[in-house]
Amino acid sequence: MKTIGKLAKSLDLNVETIRFYEREGLIQQPKKPLNGYRLYSESTARELKFILKAKALGFTLHEISSLMSMDGNCSQVEKMGLQKLEVIRYKISELQRLEKVIIQMTNTCKSNDNESHCPIIDSLK
Repeated sequence: MKTIGKLAKSLDLNVETIRFYEREGLIQQPKKPLNGYRLYSESTARELKFILKAKALGFTLHEISSLMSMDGNCSQVEKMGLQKLEVIRYKISELQRLEKVIIQMTNTCKSNDNESHCPIIDSLK
């Protein structure tokens, strides 16, 4: 059992982040005992680790909430994972498209003889 400060430090989180997850309903806030300090269980620490790992994979908090409620329903989790993979692949293709455009734009600067006009700036106007 740990106080929120010790829990946050052990997970390299901000205390406010833990409070935010409580407000969002991702984790339960422990009851406040008479002595005034809420103590967080190892179970809460595992839930926070799950949230952090899922966020690192690109899942939104809404999706993470759904994942947390799907334990034992592998087909639903697989479906959500495949949907996330589709979004990631789309983002990759968009970034590759942007990369090509930026390469083309910067190449126009190399062949620009007129220092008073920038082809990139002109194309953005």
